[in-house]
Amino acid sequence: MSIIRDLTIKIKKEINNDEIILVVGPRQAGKTTILHQIEDFIKEKNDTVHFLNLEDYEYLALLKESPKNLFKIFPFDLKKKTYVLIDEVQYLDNPTNFLKYFYDEYRGRIKIITTGSSAFYLDRRFKDSLVGRKKIFRLLTLSFKEFLRFKNEEDLIKQNFNKISLSEKKKINSYYREYLIYGGYPKVVLSDLSQKKEVLEDLAYSYIKKDIFEANIKQEEVFYNLMRILSSQIGNLVNSSEIASTLRVSRSTIEDYLSLMERSFHIRLIHPFYKNLRKEITKMPKVYFLDLGLRNFLLKNLDQFDLREDKGQILENVLYRELLEKYNFSEIKFWRTIQKHEVDFIIREEIAYEVKVNSGKFNKNRYKKFIETYPEIEFNVVTIDKSKEKISNIPIIDIWQLI
Repeated sequence: MSIIRDLTIKIKKEINNDEIILVVGPRQAGKTTILHQIEDFIKEKNDTVHFLNLEDYEYLALLKESPKNLFKIFPFDLKKKTYVLIDEVQYLDNPTNFLKYFYDEYRGRIKIITTGSSAFYLDRRFKDSLVGRKKIFRLLTLSFKEFLRFKNEEDLIKQNFNKISLSEKKKINSYYREYLIYGGYPKVVLSDLSQKKEVLEDLAYSYIKKDIFEANIKQEEVFYNLMRILSSQIGNLVNSSEIASTLRVSRSTIEDYLSLMERSFHIRLIHPFYKNLRKEITKMPKVYFLDLGLRNFLLKNLDQFDLREDKGQILENVLYRELLEKYNFSEIKFWRTIQKHEVDFIIREEIAYEVKVNSGKFNKNRYKKFIETYPEIEFNVVTIDKSKEKISNIPIIDIWQLI
């Protein structure tokens, strides 16, 4: 039996609603596994369920010919509700029309739950005709909470991380250091240490290559080189013009590739928070990877966390990844002034997080401008292996306490 994902639990709560459920995310993050988990759940309720993988060319050809051919593939009793689980819906020529047809014609009788591997396909093909008919769920690689579940540490997950024993804290720290280096692709997490690099290599080349092919990218080498440049710049401002000059391509090419990387769930560009346009605004976003294992592989550095020179970048990136478990992309921003005062993350204009590898070196005076300008925003320092609960009345939080 596969290990239950948090998203499976969320989808189960929506199973009786009429809306189409659409699961999007990077390749190999576990979308097919979630469909099978939902399939098992439906079978336990003794409801009728059909599973269809559109990588099967015979079925794909039938459905490209007509949505009605679904009735040739499976038997349906339209007097009762039937669930149809479709993997890789983006392979249809017009997935929008297919889903719209079954929602409009068979609402309440046929419920479709589907996945799409490459969000750039979905962005282009899923248009306004599905507004009000679908509910989108985003699946990323494993969060640290899910990582612990994959390590068979369910009892540890249930603990109050603010009140754990020293032995439990030591275990969490050990796991977290593995997570920081190898990330959360399920296959990587379940692999032996000696195999993790090989699995990451397969993900980095085989599956990104599929994204490139399906997006009709002509300059494959430029695309990979851009990803490698970004892997060295996490947490930094992204200057498209400078990168374009380095790679000897146009700025529009770089921006197109950045957009593709975002829609394929490899990276995310976050934008500045500001209220004073004249003093605070910067047009350039900051970049983070949605999986640190992929980032570290592209950087060609899988060294242990404590031996690395980029510990601050890694902690900043993993904090962003954890924040995505609670907040939408648009709710996470950063603050930077033209004088280069900066705070790593601002959430919903309510809470701020600054990352420090060594919290003992935190100097509140460096953030005086932000704290005085935005006293209503709760300011916190996030670290690993904290030595104090507070410094100058600023809370210090171990990064794993945020899960």
